[in-house]
Amino acid sequence: STVYMLSKGKGLQCMIWWRCIPIIFMVSILRPITALPMDDGKILQRAKRGWMWNQFFLLEEYTGNDNQYVGKLHSNMDRGEGNVKYILTGDGVGSLFLIDENSGDIHATKRLDREERAIYTLHAKVVDKRTNKTLEADTEFNIKIHDINDNEPKFSKDIYFASVPEMSDVGTSVIQVTATDADDQTYGNSAKLVYSILQGQPYFSVDSDNGTIRTALPNMDRETKENYQVVIQAKDMAGQMGGLSGTTTVSITLSDENDSPPRFANHTFRLSTLESAEVGAAIGRIKASDADVGRNAEMQYSIVDRDGQDIFTIITDQNTQEGIIRVKKQLDYERKKTFSFKVEVTNTYLDPRFMYSPNPPFKDDAMVRVTIEDVDEPPVFSRNPYIIEVHEDTAAGSFVGVVSAKDLDADNNPVKYSIDRHTDLERLFNIDSVNGTITTLKALDREMSKWHNISVVATEISNPRQTTRVPVFIRVLDVNDNAPEFAMYYETFVCENVKSGQLIQTISAVDTDEPLVGHKFVFSMSFSNPNFTIIDNEDNTARIITRRGGFSQREMNTYLLPVVISDNDYPIQSSTSTLTVNVCACDSRGNVQSCNTEALLSAGLSTGALVAILLCVIILLMIVVLFAALRRQQRKKEPLIISKDDVRDNVVSYNDEGGGEEDTQAFDIGTLRNPEVMDAKKLRRDIIPEMLFPFGRTSPIKDNADVRDFIHGRLHENDSDPTAPPYDSLATYAYEGSGSLAESLSSLESGATEGDQEYDYLSNWGPAFKKLADMYIGKDTERET
Repeated sequence: STVYMLSKGKGLQCMIWWRCIPIIFMVSILRPITALPMDDGKILQRAKRGWMWNQFFLLEEYTGNDNQYVGKLHSNMDRGEGNVKYILTGDGVGSLFLIDENSGDIHATKRLDREERAIYTLHAKVVDKRTNKTLEADTEFNIKIHDINDNEPKFSKDIYFASVPEMSDVGTSVIQVTATDADDQTYGNSAKLVYSILQGQPYFSVDSDNGTIRTALPNMDRETKENYQVVIQAKDMAGQMGGLSGTTTVSITLSDENDSPPRFANHTFRLSTLESAEVGAAIGRIKASDADVGRNAEMQYSIVDRDGQDIFTIITDQNTQEGIIRVKKQLDYERKKTFSFKVEVTNTYLDPRFMYSPNPPFKDDAMVRVTIEDVDEPPVFSRNPYIIEVHEDTAAGSFVGVVSAKDLDADNNPVKYSIDRHTDLERLFNIDSVNGTITTLKALDREMSKWHNISVVATEISNPRQTTRVPVFIRVLDVNDNAPEFAMYYETFVCENVKSGQLIQTISAVDTDEPLVGHKFVFSMSFSNPNFTIIDNEDNTARIITRRGGFSQREMNTYLLPVVISDNDYPIQSSTSTLTVNVCACDSRGNVQSCNTEALLSAGLSTGALVAILLCVIILLMIVVLFAALRRQQRKKEPLIISKDDVRDNVVSYNDEGGGEEDTQAFDIGTLRNPEVMDAKKLRRDIIPEMLFPFGRTSPIKDNADVRDFIHGRLHENDSDPTAPPYDSLATYAYEGSGSLAESLSSLESGATEGDQEYDYLSNWGPAFKKLADMYIGKDTERET
């Protein structure tokens, strides 16, 4: 083989800071096959070698005006006689690469960019021009585009955003930014990047190899400066001169940490409120400031003085972080006019890293002075409520009790007292409007009402709108003014066969009074009784005992036993109650068989008398039943008017059907048209009527002036007619009337011609008839003309 090193011109082509690379290719010379002897006697056969190629190298981004020379193909078969033809196929042949078929020179027709394509694969062969016979077989070779530094580094973002906690230590990582270079990283330093910081020192630094940004200063305070703009540069060629570079901006924010305590800008606050402020009402706000933000700026307030804790309370407004002071206990200007107390503020959430720093403690305090303002308050009663006791049966005008109220304001206005009459509807009490003394208007009775609840109103005289009400409970104390009496009505009987000393009744008593030591009743007889005696059981009950036996209904059927009942209160009250004892017939066991009423009947009346009384009762019952039957039969009689549709306006019932409009014999309709020609006794001409009631109608009164008089006259006639039916009836009349002073408006009797009429009077009737006068008077004028 013969090796050729070819280049354009006489030497190797070199560019500044480019590596000079010769284009080397090998051309195989066809030789006949030869045999070479071996040591062992064998003969080795060597075949002809084909083309052996190295890569062609071509610089990218060629800036010359001519086509860029790539290299030359040459075959030993080409003896310079022009019989050899070089053929090139593969990537970009014809568009990017051209070959001179006679000389084998290869040229690039366009600027090539390695970043678009770094290598091209082509095929070459040699043929005979005349016979088109292949002289050199098809062989593959590559054209590799050689890189130059034509791309600058690029970051993925134009602006990066990052944050780092304030007060971070030096070297704390913030963010890593990286750039990329499209140049060949395997060849030279075109893609070797170095990072540097152009803006942001001395606060931050950047790692030159990987682009990591770190803090460079200690104790960076967000409250001093919160945002930083850092510019980072990435440069290729390892940062040497002539290298390309790219930059990006990093916006770094210091995030807040709770490193600032709350502080009061003013350590004294002055507030004022009315003494009438309700419990829970807000009287003012105080505000502390905290340089931190968000959760780290949340504060809580507290009152640390005992004087203020009892009267006021403070809470935090979560929206504004202000301390709201509220009333905890009712204020009173007359008792205390000013309050001074200390308020302390602290952060809600504390960071242990900063609690023991050299800075002041994480809390602050301020003094709050609250001034109470006086208001015109209503009178205040010395007690609420009042409970007063008074004995019953106290005379009208007696003293009950005293209520007292006063105005606590500085001017101490006088007060007027009154009773709300809605609470004293019976008007039992009265009150002195000046001194509040309550007296009775009527005597009180505890048995009617034990308590009286009234309301007393105190009103300022100078300002009647200021009033106060207080309940007054008046308890009516008992006075022993009622005598005891039987607890119930007793139905007592004694058997005829009773024995002496037998119990017939146990009695008890009640008393509406209520003594302090309880009731104690004493039972006794008003006089000695030979038949009965009473034994006091000393437990507010007594027993009635018989003193003899042999009672008889015939002798006496009822005994009246007076019992005296006394109480033990002062003054002693007693009453006599009568116990009625009936004598009854009983069996041997003491069961009642008959008492005095039945015995009296059986003893006083004979059997004949009882039978006579019973017969009288039966006869009376029969008379009543007979009378009821007659009344019922009379109600079932047929009514005078049979027709259901009858409106009772007919006195005569015909019971037939008319003949229609052509029936001129049924009724003379002319009578209805002119009542003056009515015949009082004119009946139907076709049938004989059935007279239910006599016909008593008279002719209409000719002298009546209007229909109302006519109707009143007919109504009076019917009311006074003894033959009229006994029920309401409907009477129909036809009456035209006797005319009016205005005479008829009809034109039937008018003059034969319009000329007979005079219309001059129309002009005297006023503007309302002017148009009418013009019409008729104008016609008369035309007619005369």
